[in-house]
Amino acid sequence: MKKIRITKHFDFESAHALYGYDGKCKNIHGHSYHLYVTVIGSPIEDKSHTKNGMVMDFGDLKTIVKKEIVTKFDHAVVLNSNSPHKELAGTISDHSHKVVLVPYQPTSENMLIDFAERIQVQLPQNVLLHSLKLYETANSYAEWFASDQN
Repeated sequence: MKKIRITKHFDFESAHALYGYDGKCKNIHGHSYHLYVTVIGSPIEDKSHTKNGMVMDFGDLKTIVKKEIVTKFDHAVVLNSNSPHKELAGTISDHSHKVVLVPYQPTSENMLIDFAERIQVQLPQNVLLHSLKLYETANSYAEWFASDQN
């Protein structure tokens, strides 16, 4: 069967701080993230199927990524729950701010690993996550490829 990749782009705003880092990113700061999600599969070949010719409906992919990533991380402060930043998270939350505690240093690289796990389990059986690209700034990004995970 022929394989096709489709990609959907998402934007969200988040702040984070890198505990123990030796540069400016140790301070809470924000980014306008751009996430590109690419899935791969064979287009449906059933003329009676409402999604004939599609690998996956872009709307269905949007629903998954919005639910699993964008809604959770947009306008949130992302902090490492395995560091003293956990206490900081409590203080920030007390002032009605959205905080996401993650069990890792919230770098773009680690966020992609987390995002891949969240998205993969939601995809239809015949569709695989191919890659993710996360821009932290206009000229800096991290990439995750399924083929690199073996």
